[in-house]
Amino acid sequence: MPDFDVVVLGGGTSGSLIAAEVSRAGRSTALVEAGLVGGEAPYLADMASKSLLQSARRGETWEHAVARRDEVAGHLDDTAAAAQLAEAGVTLIRGTGRITGPGTVVVQPNPGKDSRSGPAAAAPLTLRYQDLVVCTGSEPVAPPVEGLADVPAWTSAEALTCPDLPRRLVVLGAGPVGCELAQIYAAFGSQVTLIEAEPHVLPGEAQFTGEILGDALRRTGVDLRLGSAVVKAETTDEGLALTLADGTRIEADRVLLASGRRPRLSGLGLEELGITAGPGEMLPLDEHCRVVPNAPGKAVPNAPVKTVPNAPGKAAPSAQAKGAAAGTKATGRVWAAGDVTAVAPYTHTARYQARIIAANLLGSTRAADYRAIPRTVYTSPSVYTVGMSPSLAAATGVDLITVSYDLAETARAQVEDDDRGRVELYADAGSGDILVGAAAIGPDAEEWMGEVTLAIRARIPLAVLTDVVHAFPTYGEAVGTPLRGLAQRSAGGGVAAGGGVAAGGGGPEDASPEAAGVAGPGTAAGADGSPGPGANGSVGADAEAGTGGDAGSAAGQASGALPSRKPGRTAHRGPRPGDHPTVTQPLRGADE
Repeated sequence: MPDFDVVVLGGGTSGSLIAAEVSRAGRSTALVEAGLVGGEAPYLADMASKSLLQSARRGETWEHAVARRDEVAGHLDDTAAAAQLAEAGVTLIRGTGRITGPGTVVVQPNPGKDSRSGPAAAAPLTLRYQDLVVCTGSEPVAPPVEGLADVPAWTSAEALTCPDLPRRLVVLGAGPVGCELAQIYAAFGSQVTLIEAEPHVLPGEAQFTGEILGDALRRTGVDLRLGSAVVKAETTDEGLALTLADGTRIEADRVLLASGRRPRLSGLGLEELGITAGPGEMLPLDEHCRVVPNAPGKAVPNAPVKTVPNAPGKAAPSAQAKGAAAGTKATGRVWAAGDVTAVAPYTHTARYQARIIAANLLGSTRAADYRAIPRTVYTSPSVYTVGMSPSLAAATGVDLITVSYDLAETARAQVEDDDRGRVELYADAGSGDILVGAAAIGPDAEEWMGEVTLAIRARIPLAVLTDVVHAFPTYGEAVGTPLRGLAQRSAGGGVAAGGGVAAGGGGPEDASPEAAGVAGPGTAAGADGSPGPGANGSVGADAEAGTGGDAGSAAGQASGALPSRKPGRTAHRGPRPGDHPTVTQPLRGADE
């Protein structure tokens, strides 16, 4: 029975990083993985989808795009990743692990190859551990639709490894994955229908991002069906048909499921350690990424070598905290990282959690802080959100001060001939001297919004942020103007409604306190400073705000060509004194 200091279940992004780091530091480590070492990100998700999006922007053929995608994804060959683990001293066991008791994992190795009789079953292997790390990732969830299991359907992983280009494709779910895949297939010529039960694209994010992105998807050729869920699926002589709640019938050749994922916890045996989490539920974690027992567990025969003392930070709920004290003795230490935690399920979150756990396993005391985890959509234009969103503010009762600015007012928009986009920054009215959230959509937004992430994470005062100089001409200038608006508002520089302009008015220069129009709670500053139509918390811009050009030709869309500017639009005139963003008074949970 091999003994290890650390056993890691799952060799995805977080599992591989943790195993390699603690092994290099001298702790004996085993990693159990039944699939590809490295997880889905390098082979079946992030890298493959971003490669196809880039090929679409370049105007490449589908065949060339698929060949490039497969090359970027390493042709699903994890030899190099496995070799890196071996170099770090990690014992890689290809198989499936199940916890059978405190301190014990039984691994069923993957079947071996036997040229005569087919796959050869291998004997189970029992491992003992002092620390267990759960990094088993997530799995797609199909919506409960009558007949859906009987029609031709893809998961996102299947779509990103298949060479087929469906003539008619329906994408279920207008979240980040659904939007990216819809744009990919539409750009290469598929007739794409994107269905979302919620009334707008990117549910949960600031509404303006979904409105602008939805407009961009339509220009690419995507047919958006919003606000009505699929209730029935059936096969037809020519493919399949879906029926929506509103009675609409949509015919297609294939369905792509992008409606959600859940932590992969089934069959792990966590109940043996007093840990329970039902389907779709989150693992109970503390701030150190340590799993907190929440049910009776078995006694461990040998206590762990050492424990990590608690550090100041966000405490676990009291019921879980009580279980944690007993769980240290009963189960040793159990940790979790990556999608299995259901905390901001992005690859960069998994990397962050991996660093937290590795440090704690090696004797440090580090706590995770999720206030500034970026949420990205790599469409054209791309979406970048971070920190608190308007919907989260609504759910938690936070009063937001919102300032927005249209990219159309930057000189870079004129240079690029692409004025699609907008930035919104959020401050907590209760502590208005720091940023708590931001949302942006525009060309390569993920490349010029990084400073906002740092500002939120480090709680940098607005007075410091407003002193940052942005290069000219860049889209980053669109961040500076609303920052100054927030600083003026938090300093009491705003005035009553009467002198404001609509979102995006003016160029990237300081707004004078007298000029910055301030609307009342839950309203938007109109062009004359009066409350605009955005009584639901909008900021004075209509659904077309910042979207820019016309549809353009189908060929131009497929090749990723940028849209032309709106007819009659004046050239960027440069900054003038008094130019300012729109400032909105505290929104009591206003839902964008």
